[in-house]
Amino acid sequence: MQADLQKRLNRAIGQLNGIKAMIDDNRYCGDVLVQLSATRSAIQSIERIVLQNHMETCVVEEIRAGNDEIIEEAMDLIKRVAK
Repeated sequence: MQADLQKRLNRAIGQLNGIKAMIDDNRYCGDVLVQLSATRSAIQSIERIVLQNHMETCVVEEIRAGNDEIIEEAMDLIKRVAK
């Protein structure tokens, strides 16, 4: 999973660098917006993967250890990511 996340992050960083170059080159705003949207989608995908991993590992472990308060924290995280 770590390697997949690194690959996705590197791709998003590449997209952001490309967008920066587009802006530096004064490229058409519509093209920049399309690339920004694609980058946002890529980052949201990374967020979902990290959140799912957090739920499947950290949250499950805390619940098994008797820490029910982790549910409230997890719900807060979901709300923040879902914005």
